[in-house]
Amino acid sequence: MKKYVIGVDLGGTKITTAISSLTGDIIEKTTLATGSSLGEEVVLGRLMDSISMVLEASQIKEEEVRAIGIGSPGPLDSKRGVIITTPNLPFKNFDIVTPIKNRFGIPVYLDNDANVAALGEYTFGAGKGAQNIVYMTVSTGVGGGAVLNGRPYRGNTSNALEIGHMTIEPSSKHRCNCGNYGDVEALSSGTAIAKRAREAVEAGIETSLSGIENITSYEVYQAYLEGDKVAMEILDTAFDYLGIAVANLILAFDPEIIVIGGGVSKIGKLFFDKIKESASKRCFSFMVEATRILPSELGQDTGVVGAIALGLIESEEK
Repeated sequence: MKKYVIGVDLGGTKITTAISSLTGDIIEKTTLATGSSLGEEVVLGRLMDSISMVLEASQIKEEEVRAIGIGSPGPLDSKRGVIITTPNLPFKNFDIVTPIKNRFGIPVYLDNDANVAALGEYTFGAGKGAQNIVYMTVSTGVGGGAVLNGRPYRGNTSNALEIGHMTIEPSSKHRCNCGNYGDVEALSSGTAIAKRAREAVEAGIETSLSGIENITSYEVYQAYLEGDKVAMEILDTAFDYLGIAVANLILAFDPEIIVIGGGVSKIGKLFFDKIKESASKRCFSFMVEATRILPSELGQDTGVVGAIALGLIESEEK
Protein backbone atom coordinates (compact mmCIF):
# COMPACT_ATOMS: atom_id res chain seq x y z
CA MET A 1 0.00 0.00 0.00
CA LYS A 2 1.26 3.48 -0.91
CA LYS A 3 1.19 5.33 2.41
CA TYR A 4 3.81 8.05 1.89
CA VAL A 5 4.56 11.17 -0.14
CA ILE A 6 7.87 12.95 -0.81
CA GLY A 7 8.11 16.73 -1.13
CA VAL A 8 11.08 18.65 -2.56
CA ASP A 9 11.58 22.39 -2.08
CA LEU A 10 14.10 23.31 -4.79
CA GLY A 11 15.71 26.67 -4.13
CA GLY A 12 18.63 28.63 -5.47
CA THR A 13 20.83 27.93 -2.44
CA LYS A 14 19.37 24.77 -0.87
CA ILE A 15 17.23 21.73 -1.58
CA THR A 16 14.97 20.61 1.27
CA THR A 17 13.36 17.20 0.90
CA ALA A 18 10.97 15.41 3.24
CA ILE A 19 8.98 12.20 3.32
CA SER A 20 5.63 12.24 5.07
CA SER A 21 2.52 10.24 5.81
CA LEU A 22 -0.64 10.94 3.80
CA THR A 23 -1.74 13.27 6.60
CA GLY A 24 1.36 15.43 6.21
CA ASP A 25 3.30 14.23 9.24
CA ILE A 26 6.99 14.51 8.31
CA ILE A 27 8.96 11.35 9.02
CA GLU A 28 12.39 12.37 7.70
CA LYS A 29 13.77 15.60 6.28
CA THR A 30 17.13 16.59 4.79
CA THR A 31 18.71 19.71 3.32
CA LEU A 32 21.53 19.88 0.78
CA ALA A 33 23.30 22.80 -0.89
CA THR A 34 21.88 23.28 -4.38
CA GLY A 35 25.21 23.90 -6.10
CA SER A 36 23.56 26.09 -8.74
CA SER A 37 26.89 27.31 -10.15
CA LEU A 38 27.89 23.72 -10.97
CA GLY A 39 25.26 23.22 -13.66
CA GLU A 40 22.03 21.38 -14.43
CA GLU A 41 23.21 17.80 -13.99
CA VAL A 42 24.85 18.48 -10.62
CA VAL A 43 21.69 20.10 -9.24
CA LEU A 44 19.54 17.27 -10.59
CA GLY A 45 21.94 14.75 -9.03
CA ARG A 46 21.75 16.44 -5.64
CA LEU A 47 17.98 16.57 -5.80
CA MET A 48 17.85 12.82 -6.49
CA ASP A 49 20.41 12.19 -3.75
CA SER A 50 18.19 14.03 -1.28
CA ILE A 51 15.26 11.77 -2.22
CA SER A 52 17.44 8.69 -1.72
CA MET A 53 18.58 10.03 1.67
CA VAL A 54 15.06 10.43 3.10
CA LEU A 55 14.04 7.01 1.76
CA GLU A 56 17.07 5.38 3.34
CA ALA A 57 16.77 7.21 6.65
CA SER A 58 13.08 6.36 6.96
CA GLN A 59 13.57 2.77 5.71
CA ILE A 60 10.62 3.30 3.37
CA LYS A 61 10.70 1.57 -0.01
CA GLU A 62 10.02 3.31 -3.34
CA GLU A 63 6.94 1.16 -3.95
CA GLU A 64 5.38 2.51 -0.73
CA VAL A 65 5.55 6.12 -1.99
CA ARG A 66 2.52 7.49 -3.81
CA ALA A 67 4.08 10.57 -5.38
CA ILE A 68 6.93 13.07 -5.40
CA GLY A 69 6.01 16.77 -5.48
CA ILE A 70 8.59 19.41 -6.45
CA GLY A 71 8.26 23.14 -5.88
CA SER A 72 10.64 25.28 -7.96
CA PRO A 73 11.05 28.93 -8.86
CA GLY A 74 9.58 29.70 -12.28
CA PRO A 75 8.80 30.32 -15.00
CA LEU A 76 8.10 26.66 -15.67
CA ASP A 77 5.69 24.36 -17.47
CA SER A 78 4.02 22.13 -14.91
CA LYS A 79 2.23 20.06 -17.56
CA ARG A 80 5.49 19.02 -19.24
CA GLY A 81 7.56 18.99 -16.06
CA VAL A 82 9.96 21.54 -17.52
CA ILE A 83 11.78 24.40 -15.76
CA ILE A 84 11.96 27.07 -18.47
CA THR A 85 14.40 29.46 -16.82
CA THR A 86 14.96 31.09 -13.43
CA PRO A 87 17.65 33.51 -12.21
CA ASN A 88 19.00 31.41 -9.32
CA LEU A 89 19.03 27.96 -10.94
CA PRO A 90 21.02 26.73 -13.97
CA PHE A 91 18.07 25.09 -15.77
CA LYS A 92 17.09 26.20 -19.27
CA ASN A 93 14.07 24.39 -20.78
CA PHE A 94 15.04 21.41 -18.63
CA ASP A 95 12.81 18.36 -18.16
CA ILE A 96 13.39 17.68 -14.48
CA VAL A 97 10.47 15.28 -13.98
CA THR A 98 11.34 12.45 -16.39
CA PRO A 99 14.78 11.49 -14.99
CA ILE A 100 13.46 11.47 -11.40
CA LYS A 101 10.45 9.38 -12.41
CA ASN A 102 12.70 6.96 -14.29
CA ARG A 103 15.12 6.57 -11.38
CA PHE A 104 12.59 5.96 -8.61
CA GLY A 105 9.57 4.61 -10.48
CA ILE A 106 7.31 7.06 -8.63
CA PRO A 107 4.93 9.64 -10.22
CA VAL A 108 6.53 13.10 -10.09
CA TYR A 109 4.75 16.48 -10.18
CA LEU A 110 6.34 19.91 -10.66
CA ASP A 111 4.87 23.32 -9.85
CA ASN A 112 5.87 26.91 -9.21
CA ASP A 113 7.06 27.43 -5.63
CA ALA A 114 4.37 30.04 -4.92
CA ASN A 115 1.63 27.70 -6.17
CA VAL A 116 3.13 24.97 -4.00
CA ALA A 117 3.08 27.27 -0.96
CA ALA A 118 -0.59 27.99 -1.64
CA LEU A 119 -1.29 24.25 -1.75
CA GLY A 120 0.56 23.74 1.53
CA GLU A 121 -1.44 26.41 3.34
CA TYR A 122 -4.67 25.13 1.77
CA THR A 123 -4.04 21.52 2.78
CA PHE A 124 -2.24 21.80 6.12
CA GLY A 125 -2.02 25.48 7.12
CA ALA A 126 -4.01 28.68 7.52
CA GLY A 127 -6.29 27.88 4.58
CA LYS A 128 -7.32 24.44 5.81
CA GLY A 129 -11.05 23.85 5.36
CA ALA A 130 -11.56 26.59 2.76
CA GLN A 131 -12.33 26.04 -0.92
CA ASN A 132 -10.83 29.25 -2.30
CA ILE A 133 -7.59 30.73 -1.00
CA VAL A 134 -4.93 33.05 -2.35
CA TYR A 135 -1.39 32.86 -0.99
CA MET A 136 0.96 35.84 -1.10
CA THR A 137 4.60 35.93 -0.05
CA VAL A 138 6.32 39.22 0.79
CA SER A 139 10.04 38.76 1.20
CA THR A 140 13.02 39.55 -1.03
CA GLY A 141 10.41 39.57 -3.79
CA VAL A 142 6.63 39.28 -3.93
CA GLY A 143 4.87 36.22 -5.32
CA GLY A 144 1.64 34.32 -5.07
CA GLY A 145 -0.50 31.32 -5.85
CA ALA A 146 -4.11 30.25 -5.52
CA VAL A 147 -6.34 27.27 -4.89
CA LEU A 148 -9.79 27.84 -6.39
CA ASN A 149 -12.69 25.45 -5.90
CA GLY A 150 -10.26 23.04 -4.28
CA ARG A 151 -7.85 22.93 -7.23
CA PRO A 152 -4.54 24.72 -7.81
CA TYR A 153 -5.03 27.56 -10.27
CA ARG A 154 -2.10 27.78 -12.68
CA GLY A 155 -3.45 29.69 -15.66
CA ASN A 156 -2.66 29.19 -19.33
CA THR A 157 1.15 29.02 -19.06
CA SER A 158 1.38 27.58 -15.50
CA ASN A 159 2.53 30.99 -14.22
CA ALA A 160 -0.64 32.66 -12.91
CA LEU A 161 -0.56 35.03 -9.94
CA GLU A 162 2.74 36.74 -10.57
CA ILE A 163 1.48 39.22 -7.99
CA GLY A 164 4.83 40.95 -7.60
CA HIS A 165 4.78 42.14 -11.19
CA MET A 166 1.31 43.69 -11.19
CA THR A 167 1.68 47.43 -11.85
CA ILE A 168 0.12 49.49 -9.06
CA GLU A 169 1.85 52.85 -9.62
CA PRO A 170 2.42 53.41 -13.37
CA SER A 171 4.11 56.79 -12.87
CA SER A 172 6.65 55.37 -10.38
CA LYS A 173 10.39 55.77 -11.03
CA HIS A 174 11.14 52.64 -9.02
CA ARG A 175 12.19 49.81 -11.30
CA CYS A 176 11.81 46.08 -10.65
CA ASN A 177 14.43 43.49 -11.63
CA CYS A 178 11.92 42.27 -14.23
CA GLY A 179 12.29 45.62 -16.02
CA ASN A 180 8.86 46.98 -15.08
CA TYR A 181 8.33 50.23 -13.19
CA GLY A 182 5.94 50.64 -10.28
CA ASP A 183 4.99 47.03 -9.73
CA VAL A 184 4.23 45.51 -6.31
CA GLU A 185 7.72 44.06 -5.89
CA ALA A 186 9.49 47.32 -6.77
CA LEU A 187 7.39 49.25 -4.27
CA SER A 188 6.73 46.98 -1.30
CA SER A 189 9.03 43.94 -1.10
CA GLY A 190 11.61 43.65 1.67
CA THR A 191 14.21 44.61 -0.92
CA ALA A 192 12.25 47.75 -1.87
CA ILE A 193 11.78 48.78 1.78
CA ALA A 194 15.52 48.50 2.44
CA LYS A 195 16.32 50.35 -0.80
CA ARG A 196 14.04 53.30 0.10
CA ALA A 197 15.82 53.54 3.47
CA ARG A 198 19.27 53.55 1.87
CA GLU A 199 18.13 56.20 -0.60
CA ALA A 200 16.96 58.41 2.29
CA VAL A 201 20.29 58.00 4.10
CA GLU A 202 22.27 58.74 0.92
CA ALA A 203 20.16 61.87 0.35
CA GLY A 204 21.18 63.15 3.79
CA ILE A 205 17.68 63.03 5.27
CA GLU A 206 17.72 62.97 9.06
CA THR A 207 16.95 59.47 10.31
CA SER A 208 18.12 57.03 12.96
CA LEU A 209 18.93 54.64 10.10
CA SER A 210 22.03 56.68 9.27
CA GLY A 211 25.19 54.85 10.23
CA ILE A 212 23.71 51.36 9.85
CA GLU A 213 26.04 49.50 7.52
CA ASN A 214 23.59 46.98 6.09
CA ILE A 215 20.01 48.25 6.21
CA THR A 216 17.32 45.61 5.77
CA SER A 217 13.56 45.77 6.24
CA TYR A 218 14.12 44.57 9.81
CA GLU A 219 16.15 47.68 10.70
CA VAL A 220 13.50 49.87 9.10
CA TYR A 221 10.83 48.19 11.23
CA GLN A 222 12.89 48.70 14.40
CA ALA A 223 13.28 52.38 13.55
CA TYR A 224 9.53 52.56 12.90
CA LEU A 225 8.83 51.29 16.43
CA GLU A 226 11.10 54.00 17.79
CA GLY A 227 9.10 56.69 15.99
CA ASP A 228 11.58 57.43 13.19
CA LYS A 229 9.63 59.53 10.66
CA VAL A 230 11.54 58.26 7.62
CA ALA A 231 10.98 54.62 8.62
CA MET A 232 7.32 55.29 9.33
CA GLU A 233 6.79 56.87 5.91
CA ILE A 234 8.63 54.06 4.12
CA LEU A 235 6.67 51.26 5.80
CA ASP A 236 3.31 53.03 5.67
CA THR A 237 3.79 53.60 1.93
CA ALA A 238 4.93 50.01 1.27
CA PHE A 239 2.04 48.54 3.24
CA ASP A 240 -0.42 50.85 1.48
CA TYR A 241 0.75 49.46 -1.87
CA LEU A 242 0.44 45.91 -0.54
CA GLY A 243 -3.09 46.73 0.54
CA ILE A 244 -3.87 47.86 -3.01
CA ALA A 245 -2.56 44.52 -4.28
CA VAL A 246 -4.68 42.63 -1.73
CA ALA A 247 -7.78 44.64 -2.72
CA ASN A 248 -7.16 43.72 -6.37
CA LEU A 249 -6.84 40.04 -5.43
CA ILE A 250 -10.10 40.16 -3.49
CA LEU A 251 -11.90 41.83 -6.41
CA ALA A 252 -10.44 39.35 -8.92
CA PHE A 253 -10.87 36.08 -7.00
CA ASP A 254 -13.29 36.74 -4.12
CA PRO A 255 -11.44 34.21 -1.91
CA GLU A 256 -12.46 33.05 1.53
CA ILE A 257 -8.89 33.52 2.80
CA ILE A 258 -5.76 35.37 1.76
CA VAL A 259 -2.70 33.89 3.47
CA ILE A 260 0.39 36.10 3.62
CA GLY A 261 3.84 34.69 4.38
CA GLY A 262 7.46 35.66 3.79
CA GLY A 263 9.98 37.54 5.91
CA VAL A 264 8.26 40.95 5.85
CA SER A 265 4.99 39.45 7.10
CA LYS A 266 6.79 38.47 10.31
CA ILE A 267 6.41 42.09 11.40
CA GLY A 268 3.04 40.82 12.56
CA LYS A 269 0.04 42.82 13.75
CA LEU A 270 1.21 46.17 12.36
CA PHE A 271 1.76 44.61 8.93
CA PHE A 272 -1.68 42.97 8.79
CA ASP A 273 -3.55 45.95 10.28
CA LYS A 274 -2.05 48.36 7.74
CA ILE A 275 -2.78 46.06 4.80
CA LYS A 276 -6.39 45.51 5.89
CA GLU A 277 -6.85 49.26 6.35
CA SER A 278 -5.49 49.98 2.88
CA ALA A 279 -7.48 47.17 1.20
CA SER A 280 -10.70 48.38 2.83
CA LYS A 281 -10.37 51.77 1.11
CA ARG A 282 -10.16 50.21 -2.36
CA CYS A 283 -12.59 47.34 -2.36
CA PHE A 284 -16.28 46.74 -1.71
CA SER A 285 -16.56 46.66 2.06
CA PHE A 286 -18.67 43.50 2.11
CA MET A 287 -16.01 41.66 0.10
CA VAL A 288 -13.15 42.73 2.37
CA GLU A 289 -15.17 41.84 5.45
CA ALA A 290 -15.89 38.39 4.00
CA THR A 291 -12.21 37.71 3.31
CA ARG A 292 -9.96 36.60 6.15
CA ILE A 293 -6.41 37.90 5.76
CA LEU A 294 -4.20 35.57 7.78
CA PRO A 295 -0.50 34.92 8.45
CA SER A 296 1.08 31.73 7.14
CA GLU A 297 0.96 28.85 9.61
CA LEU A 298 3.69 26.77 7.97
CA GLY A 299 6.54 29.28 8.27
CA GLN A 300 9.95 27.91 7.25
CA ASP A 301 8.41 24.61 6.12
CA THR A 302 5.94 26.17 3.67
CA GLY A 303 7.95 25.06 0.61
CA VAL A 304 8.52 21.43 1.51
CA VAL A 305 5.07 20.93 3.07
CA GLY A 306 3.56 22.52 -0.02
CA ALA A 307 5.48 20.08 -2.22
CA ILE A 308 4.06 17.23 -0.16
CA ALA A 309 0.58 18.69 -0.67
CA LEU A 310 1.24 18.92 -4.43
CA GLY A 311 2.12 15.23 -4.55
CA LEU A 312 -0.98 14.32 -2.53
CA ILE A 313 -3.44 16.41 -4.54
CA GLU A 314 -2.14 15.52 -7.99
CA SER A 315 -1.87 11.81 -7.29
CA GLU A 316 -5.42 11.65 -5.92
CA GLU A 317 -6.80 12.22 -9.42
CA LYS A 318 -4.60 9.72 -11.26
